[in-house]
Amino acid sequence: MADKPSFYITTPIYYVNAAPHLGTAYSTILADVQARFRRSMGYDVKFLTGLDEHGEKVAQSAAAHDMTPQAWCDSLVPAFKDLWGELEITNDDFIRTTQDRQTRAVQHLWEVLKDKGYIYKGSYDGWYCVPDETYFTETQVRHEDEENHTEGQHLCPDCHRPLERVKEESWFFKLSAFQEPLLKLYREHPEFVEPEIRRNEVVSFVEGGLNDLSISRTSFDWGIPLPFDEKHVTYVWFDALINYLTAVGYGQPGEEAAAEFAKRWPAQVHIVGKDIIRFHCVIWPAMLMAAGLPVTERVFAHGFLMVKNEETGQGEKMSKSRGNAIAPREVIDMLGVEGYRYYFMSDVTPGTDGAISFGRMEQVYNTDLANSWGNLVSRSLNMSAKYFDGKVPTVPASWAERENPLRSVADGIVDRYAAKMGEFAYHEATAEVMELVHAANHYIEDTEPWALAKDPAKHDELAAVICDLIESIRITAHLLMPFMPETSAEALRRISCEGEVSTDDLAGICAWGQLAGDVPVTKGDPLFPRLETSR
Repeated sequence: MADKPSFYITTPIYYVNAAPHLGTAYSTILADVQARFRRSMGYDVKFLTGLDEHGEKVAQSAAAHDMTPQAWCDSLVPAFKDLWGELEITNDDFIRTTQDRQTRAVQHLWEVLKDKGYIYKGSYDGWYCVPDETYFTETQVRHEDEENHTEGQHLCPDCHRPLERVKEESWFFKLSAFQEPLLKLYREHPEFVEPEIRRNEVVSFVEGGLNDLSISRTSFDWGIPLPFDEKHVTYVWFDALINYLTAVGYGQPGEEAAAEFAKRWPAQVHIVGKDIIRFHCVIWPAMLMAAGLPVTERVFAHGFLMVKNEETGQGEKMSKSRGNAIAPREVIDMLGVEGYRYYFMSDVTPGTDGAISFGRMEQVYNTDLANSWGNLVSRSLNMSAKYFDGKVPTVPASWAERENPLRSVADGIVDRYAAKMGEFAYHEATAEVMELVHAANHYIEDTEPWALAKDPAKHDELAAVICDLIESIRITAHLLMPFMPETSAEALRRISCEGEVSTDDLAGICAWGQLAGDVPVTKGDPLFPRLETSR
């Protein structure tokens, strides 16, 4: 049997200083859904997430809490791991930039770049945003902050908090040498930055010219020291980006690490928020080019989650000062974990900003999950249990070849669904699945199984109708598995198909006509009880 093709997908590594929020959970679920889908399509998936624990603001926070930076980081890790566990995240690895393997990889890359002549020692004199860990040149600040510009102070163009003036010795990366190679990358591989609107932003930025990048600090010591100049520590973003290499064996000793790297690199997808595309789509590919390594195949940048203003209908940025911030716990308490995952993946277009509200969450949950999918499962299994002694009917002869509206919708559904999933158009993929669910609910009304059950002469027709409905449930459960793994597995269990849960042949398992007859059905409680919150 041939080896499965590798699929390596990552989230950003998240700052330990902030508790996991809707945005970080959104990135992580986006990646998890793709990882689950790829496993079902026969890929050998490596799914990485983790934490970024170095940098000046981490050191400052630790000092403010009278803790060492390491102890401060250690105290914050459980918040992420616990939430990812609750949200059913299936990451294969959880990296922390304070781990020894990260130190080895970062220091190895420093040596490679030094040997190749892409770094040099100099002096940095410019502006620095501590919260965003970002450098800005005088030109950038004057251009982007005209209103707030003074000779003594600037505000960060991104977060609008005060910048610090930094003057210190630094090692620099020759980013300016990669302007043309980067533009060639964008031209020849437009899929490298998606969606298109983000690619256009990146191209415009690079066309405007690139400056060499300060990649070390001497004013504090909470970071990875340079192997050849230990009074310098690695700039936090330069350190953080390398985690994608570290997790697949880069810079690690032994043949096993080398084999892992050869198998896994380049990564297929980095999932990032749109606010960090310059790091991932400009600095990162330049670093890889400089090191002589293949560039990641694709960076998918999602938008921000905004809160819908019920008066204006417009999305607003979440903030504690406005009183409109929504915590993951609030959504879990309202929708449950599976409803949480489904709502954000089906109702928010990944490449754009999404305006969310509790009212809309309730509407999507009730319409798609309670009234449609959950209702289909309950009605169909109740009828199967009632009319066929608690079992799926014995499958009638030639049933699989029988023409019916549900088979027509199911034919080709995996191809349509997979095309949408591969493009991260999850809202369109779930719409394909819900088309089958809606068709099945209409089919119940059109065929009236309760009427067929009254006529013994129509027993075979009734059996065929119930088999059509349960086969639709079986296929739907598989297609919704990446979004709602627990309830999908439960739906399969109720029709005695639990052995199908961990498939790696989605197309094969979803082919119409594989339903097993004369096996027990379990009615069970509603998969999705209707919400009546009236927020």
